[in-house]
Amino acid sequence: MPESLLDTRVPAVLLRIDRNPFHHGTLGAVRSLGRAGVDVHVVADSTGSPVRKSRFVRQLHPPPPPGATPADIAAVLLRVAARIERPAVLIPMDDAGAIAVSRLREELGPAYLLPQQPGTVPERVADKAELADLCAAADVPHPLTVVPDSAAQAASAAWRLGLPVVAKWSRPWLLPAGSGLRSTVVVRSTQEARDLYLRTEEAGSPLLLQNFLPPAPDGDWFFHGYADRTGAVGGGGPGRKLCAWPRGAGLTAVGEWTENPQVRTLAERLTGSLGYRGIFDLDFRRCGLTGDYHLLDFNPRPGAQFRLFADGAGLDVVRAQHLDLTHRPLPAGVPLPGRAFVVENYAPLAALRPARAGRELAWHAGDDTAPGRAMWGLWGTHVAHRLLDRVRRLGPAGGAGLRPRVIRQAPPPPVSLTGLTEPAEAAEPTEPTDDEKASSC
Repeated sequence: MPESLLDTRVPAVLLRIDRNPFHHGTLGAVRSLGRAGVDVHVVADSTGSPVRKSRFVRQLHPPPPPGATPADIAAVLLRVAARIERPAVLIPMDDAGAIAVSRLREELGPAYLLPQQPGTVPERVADKAELADLCAAADVPHPLTVVPDSAAQAASAAWRLGLPVVAKWSRPWLLPAGSGLRSTVVVRSTQEARDLYLRTEEAGSPLLLQNFLPPAPDGDWFFHGYADRTGAVGGGGPGRKLCAWPRGAGLTAVGEWTENPQVRTLAERLTGSLGYRGIFDLDFRRCGLTGDYHLLDFNPRPGAQFRLFADGAGLDVVRAQHLDLTHRPLPAGVPLPGRAFVVENYAPLAALRPARAGRELAWHAGDDTAPGRAMWGLWGTHVAHRLLDRVRRLGPAGGAGLRPRVIRQAPPPPVSLTGLTEPAEAAEPTEPTDDEKASSC
């Protein structure tokens, strides 16, 4: 995409509240806009993050403190705006940021360019319980969902739905760090459902139980897009998840742009019914019995693998938002089915395989090599710390039967990977925390 297509007088501010240092989606946004000549400011915890090494970062700014209130977030963003001294396109990179910006629209409006989103749509679609109702209203398939009112109801609902079932916290961005609670887990007994419900107060949002749709070949799909001021969807497309970490339903380690009219129709139907405006990332799973594509998650921000959908004109969702909010037309790009996206630290061998329509790596880039080098150094330290932590938790007696506590700051390291085969260590299909998805999904 020629630089002249973007208004390079208008900077961009990327907001990430979550403190995952290995969020490759943020780096993708930095590079996409920076390569087009836009000044990119990053409001995020950059300590120990490869993103800080990118030559396309114009300036790093401290993020809101942990547990920040909306007022805290507004104060941080307004301070950044005062330093920039001109209106900027604001792009939240996680659900918590997208919801905060939606709530603060009136306060932030004079300093930032924002999509004209109706009401509290980002918060409603990110809420797992509300999403079920929104899908029903739009005639979009969604797993059967029950919101229990008591521990006894949770146990009963798990039995009636048919074990195993999927348990989700309605508002995963409220989960306290260090609690060991995951945004989504597979529950295999009524007692597990009962015990999980008893942690509702700690989780900060209701527990919901869903039918479990087991993974199937070519069963996991995603759709990324940008809904412009008219509601037209561009800048993305449908893709298949070829390899995930954790195994079964985690973040996309290897993805491929694959045309799918059914997935596209469902995505456009839902965003159209909501009047949605802005960037979105949807996760789907195909039911092996009916063939229906069920929506699992609606993320009101860029998915970590959004650069998979850089088309023949160089358009992606973050460039689409910048063009639209600066009143510039979106170029008519050519889709590139077969294009691949690989996260090297999760699928190192896949990064070496040929891709029929080209491939983009999450960390390495020929015109921005420092983040890739930094990632491998930091990843080695991360893996060593995780292994040491496991040894300590097992204790001198070997710790038979114990499982390590899940640390939310980053997903567990892969132990082995052959081609596109997921590591054997992840034994059960689980949805990742928001950190682990970096996605959706």
